[in-house]
Amino acid sequence: MSNSELKDTERTAVQGKTDDVVISVRNVKKMFRVYRDRGNTLKDRILFAGRRKYEEHWVLNGVSFEVKRGEAIGLIGQNGCGKSTTLKMLTKILYPDEGTIEMKGRVSSLIELGAGFHPDLSGRENIYTNASIFGLSRKEIDARLEDIIAFSELEAFIDDPVRTYSSGMYMRLAFAVAINVDADILLIDEILAVGDAAFQAKCFRKLQEIKGRGTTIVIVSHAMSQLELICDRSIWVADGLVKMEGKPRDVHPRYMEWMSRKNQQEEKKKDEQETGEAGETDSDGNLKRWGSGEARMTGVKVLGADGTEKTDFSPWDPFTIHIDYTAQKQLDDAVIGLAVYRSDGTLVYGTNTLIDTSSPVTLKTAGTIDLKIEGLPASNGSYSIDLALHRPDGFNYDFWRDICTIQIADKVQTPGEIALSHHWDIH
Repeated sequence: MSNSELKDTERTAVQGKTDDVVISVRNVKKMFRVYRDRGNTLKDRILFAGRRKYEEHWVLNGVSFEVKRGEAIGLIGQNGCGKSTTLKMLTKILYPDEGTIEMKGRVSSLIELGAGFHPDLSGRENIYTNASIFGLSRKEIDARLEDIIAFSELEAFIDDPVRTYSSGMYMRLAFAVAINVDADILLIDEILAVGDAAFQAKCFRKLQEIKGRGTTIVIVSHAMSQLELICDRSIWVADGLVKMEGKPRDVHPRYMEWMSRKNQQEEKKKDEQETGEAGETDSDGNLKRWGSGEARMTGVKVLGADGTEKTDFSPWDPFTIHIDYTAQKQLDDAVIGLAVYRSDGTLVYGTNTLIDTSSPVTLKTAGTIDLKIEGLPASNGSYSIDLALHRPDGFNYDFWRDICTIQIADKVQTPGEIALSHHWDIH
């Protein structure tokens, strides 16, 4: 290959990598003015102009990150760290004071649900108005109209003025519009924390479906367990900078540990227990368990098909995860979650009772939970299990990382990452 051909090949490879990036945030800074004594009327502002003193509050001090096509990332951090500000700049609601933001493709946002809705127009008319804001043509909206109405479950009220809607109905319609615009990039700000549990589960399943179609997703949320099930990467923002980014399972414990230490410095022990940020660490100082303590897992066992405790299985062996728990009072809004990780930190499988049943479960003051699994058809190796008791909005009652480990070993080590049940039929 000639030098010119080699250069062309290298240029094509670099171009391919560049084209794969659909969101590029470079050294973005954002400042807000916080006024000490700001007049409310024009008269006040003219007569007391000298009193309009303000402080410059730099929310972001040089945030940089990239998101690839089809990737789902979570933005995490304490309140006021700049997560939502970053998302609003991605939607062009706000603009950076310094730095650049580049976006490729159609963008849909779930930030201010219902922004653009007119209270005197019907739900159907607002669908057309709101969808057109996202860039859809009349023909495109016509093609999606029935899907939008069906997802919102508002068929009986779709021709009523939206001012007659409850806040839940309003939210359903807004969400249904935003996720049916076939966007290349979907931006979400804490919207999974609203609505009833069944609709939250429905929204979560829809997001997983959208991700499966290759849509790029950026989510701002405090619901760590939800982010771990949908996001490929988490970006932790603190003090106006990206403090850490990587796999959610690596970033989240560091963030929770940081929050725990921060609370220990700033709040009394009682306040820590109420906010649910205090936790337990392992021998290396890494946060292993955290939660409010309103419900706690008191014991976890892995049982084989015969009911005896064991940790070694073939890919086809059924097993049961048996959990003993206690609660300070009966909890009617509980969700039980599970995640299985390979030894290299790759999420192999994750689910929870809200995804499976579309409704929360009830935890008594004491009881047991059995999760029966028909087998883990994975390659030979070690797999760790995380368990969580939490609310539908992701607030953890008890999150236990690496609660137990199982070993998968087949008689024949076949190549690949999964094990498939199969047979040969040769004639």
